[in-house]
Amino acid sequence: MRKLKYIGLAVFFLLSCNYCVSQTEYKELRERMVEDQIIARGISDSRVIKAMKKVERHLFVPESARRYAYRDGPLSIGEGQTISQPYIVACMTESLELKPGMKVLEIGTGSGYQAAILAEIVAEVYTVEIVEKLGERAKKLLVSLGYKNVHVKIGDGYEGWIEHAPYDAVIVTCAPNNIPGPLKEQLAEGGRMIIPVGGRGIQYLILNRKKNGKIRQENILPVMFVPMVNEKGERY
Repeated sequence: MRKLKYIGLAVFFLLSCNYCVSQTEYKELRERMVEDQIIARGISDSRVIKAMKKVERHLFVPESARRYAYRDGPLSIGEGQTISQPYIVACMTESLELKPGMKVLEIGTGSGYQAAILAEIVAEVYTVEIVEKLGERAKKLLVSLGYKNVHVKIGDGYEGWIEHAPYDAVIVTCAPNNIPGPLKEQLAEGGRMIIPVGGRGIQYLILNRKKNGKIRQENILPVMFVPMVNEKGERY
């Protein structure tokens, strides 16, 4: 019995050490991700870079995929949804020119990773997820990580979140065929919206600026996002 007890303690010790090592490795991988995938590609906003270095991306993916969390690509998070490529997260965030004190609307909470990045920069994040299982999981994780400035709603993102409008910025992480009218309306004067638009073949990331009540658009780059759907699963 004593021998088994010592073996058990030894296994526990080894597992604890492996956990410590893995956390160190995750930090190193995150630093490398930011240097090689983000800064090297032209992202220069210091607030975005700081947030990407701080938020532990591996916590926002399934445990089985954590070893891939800092690779240069999207990952499945279940329910037919994905967590975006790190560079795309950084690019979309930087394009909004965020500042402390801002209020941001996110459509497509997914894993909660993009919301966490935003929450490191701005005052309040309101995020809408149509897949209840994902939304509840993200909410629980964000609360456990101490993000008191992120507010999660389960609902149809096409309609935005009118109760807290207008928003200084809007970020959309799923692709409709056309930009939803309610999101344009809920964007504050002088605000920016970044959104992927298009069908299954061709999509473009579009930056929208609101000036004098009118929206001016600029194509940023071709992308591939999951579609924006309604509660019946029908594509917008």
